[in-house]
Amino acid sequence: MQTRKKYIFLTFLASWLLLFFFGGDQLRRFAFFSGTKAEARRSWPRWTDRSLLKSFADPEELQRDGDPSLLSPRERRAAWLSGHRGSRCRMETCFDLSRCERNGFKVFAYPQERGQPVSETYGKILSSIERSRYHTPRPEEACLFILGIDTLDRDRLSGHYVRDVQEKIRGFPLWNGGRNHLIFNLYSGTWPSYGGELGFDAGHAILARASFDSQSFRPGFDVSIPLFPKEHPQRGGDAGRLRRDSVPPRKKYLLVFKGKRYLTGIGSGTRNALHHIHNGKDIISLTTCKHGKDWEKHKDARCDKDNVDYERFDYQELLHNSTFCIVPRGRRLGSFRFLEALQAACIPVLLSDGWELPFAEAIDWGKAAVVGSERLLLQQTQFLWDAYFSSVDKIVHTTLEIIKDRLSPHRSRSRFLWNALPGGLLVLPDFSTHPGDFPFYYLHHGYSPSKKFTAFIRAVSQAGSLSQPLLRLIQAVSGSRYCAQIVVLWSCEKPPPPSGKWPQSSVPLTVIQGRRKLSERFFPFGAIQTDAVLSLDEDTSLSTSEVDFAFSVWRSFPERIVGFPAQSHFWDAERGRWGCTSRWTNELSIVLTAAAFYHRYYHSLFTEYLPAGLRELVDGLAACEDILMNVLVAAVTKLPPIKVTQRKQHKEGVAQQAGRGDGAAGSPPAPLSAAAAQAEGAGGSRRFPRRRDCLNQLADWFGRMPLVSSRLRLDPVLFKDQVSVLRKKYPSLEKP
Repeated sequence: MQTRKKYIFLTFLASWLLLFFFGGDQLRRFAFFSGTKAEARRSWPRWTDRSLLKSFADPEELQRDGDPSLLSPRERRAAWLSGHRGSRCRMETCFDLSRCERNGFKVFAYPQERGQPVSETYGKILSSIERSRYHTPRPEEACLFILGIDTLDRDRLSGHYVRDVQEKIRGFPLWNGGRNHLIFNLYSGTWPSYGGELGFDAGHAILARASFDSQSFRPGFDVSIPLFPKEHPQRGGDAGRLRRDSVPPRKKYLLVFKGKRYLTGIGSGTRNALHHIHNGKDIISLTTCKHGKDWEKHKDARCDKDNVDYERFDYQELLHNSTFCIVPRGRRLGSFRFLEALQAACIPVLLSDGWELPFAEAIDWGKAAVVGSERLLLQQTQFLWDAYFSSVDKIVHTTLEIIKDRLSPHRSRSRFLWNALPGGLLVLPDFSTHPGDFPFYYLHHGYSPSKKFTAFIRAVSQAGSLSQPLLRLIQAVSGSRYCAQIVVLWSCEKPPPPSGKWPQSSVPLTVIQGRRKLSERFFPFGAIQTDAVLSLDEDTSLSTSEVDFAFSVWRSFPERIVGFPAQSHFWDAERGRWGCTSRWTNELSIVLTAAAFYHRYYHSLFTEYLPAGLRELVDGLAACEDILMNVLVAAVTKLPPIKVTQRKQHKEGVAQQAGRGDGAAGSPPAPLSAAAAQAEGAGGSRRFPRRRDCLNQLADWFGRMPLVSSRLRLDPVLFKDQVSVLRKKYPSLEKP
């Protein structure tokens, strides 16, 4: 028996040895061929394959296959810092975070020194700081400090160079080695090297600099800003060449460049190389030697011909009629033509090694560069231009918001929010950091707003009692199957009636004691729990059917204002100012918030994004708050409001009085709808001059007129059709 067990054991062992020596090689071959077949099935090579790029790139230059846009701000920042352990400063080491914990993110700008004027550009930056919602006049409250000394131009040969900066900042009691200070700089270094020296020790201060070299840039601490000219507008700025979601036009040229050709010195090699790509047809590369006082001493054989060809083409015509624009480095890494290309919807092709691109911590420049869909690239250039670069205000405010995100990484904006409409400046992380909580991303990501709304009624009755219009309004709104709650903002001198005096309704009713300020109706009250807000005045007259239909329309357009009373704005060429009218015309651009739906996020944007000065304007100028809300929503969405059907009621007396006061010069009086009469009331003739003043002051603050006109009005299906009322969902809307 034991002998038999030995034979079985030896046979089993011999089988394993034979399998290892003869079968192992076959298994390895099988694995090899399987891998070969898998490689053969991959029809397109990955551009990161080392075998393909071995002759062209060092291994450390090859990018990883992951999508960087999926990283959170904290992960991106950690990845940057891990590759720059030698960086001298980080937010944790060179920034006093405790100052921000006490009073929040507040910014203080030093007063300008007497006898030391600042440049026009730096004056715009200081003005942008003062216009920011983070500005404070009290240094003890500040988290961040801005110097009153002009540090933009640190070229010693420049007329704007400020001397003895080091001695001046040493005398500042709050300097503290530069901690919690932000220094703006556009030009550093001087001829011939044009290095990054500032001429003073910035210490632990954050540098917001143009033409930032990636070697000297401190990731997660400094901020790279674009180089912009002194003519760059303070606010507003020119719009991009393409409209939102429009099909890009077919352009005449594929690739263009027109600029100076440095004959000697730094930057000359890059621009000289552009001569060889010119074919005179779809690729235009034009240079001129006329640069500097002694250019003729260094001219070469190409200069005369290049100078002649240079004058044959208009620079702006080339920019606006080319798909790609070459943006080479100049004497410094940055170039004015970078922003010029963005504004012209010309995809920039960057030739500037080592340039830390502007706001690269937040902006995904891969979506506006040479990779990807041409249509998407063109539209992305327009979005980035309008969101972050079209004015000094936006450049400065973007810088502040990036720094603020670093201080609260758990509440910072994701890369998606920075690179999708409407942009990071208009997405408040204190409200939310999830795209599904904002009205702009519903349709693009499959999110839906809540199926209920909150009726928000502002009561201003001087009697201190419940008026009959208010009681009828509560009854009509509470009858809607979509109404979740009613919130009454009591803005009267006398206290609100006790709870027993309010009408019984099928939905909860909450009364909030107000402070009698017009801007308070757009305060983000915690009592508002739904996405949709139905803003109402106490004397508004609506039926339940009107409310239901308007809400169903709003759910399809949650980023817009949807409502009943409408007005339109126009440019009065004779007076050189904006005007508004409620006459029956084919256009509208304002839907009054006396009866309108909108997303509750606009309450937060109105209160927290807009500066206190605009809210004070609303409080001091009657009939201005609804215009400001319309201007704000239009500035965010670039879309007009939507007017919906309302029962027509003719009030000739009110209509004629309002018609005489609407300021539409030269046009005869016309009857107004009940909506317009309701919005204006008997005081319409007094309100319209105030509305015009409000409109012009808002246009001045925004730097342009954000309102967008529309000829759209939405009616229910079969509205006014000669069919049975049994086939109509809202038949009561057709009753007078």
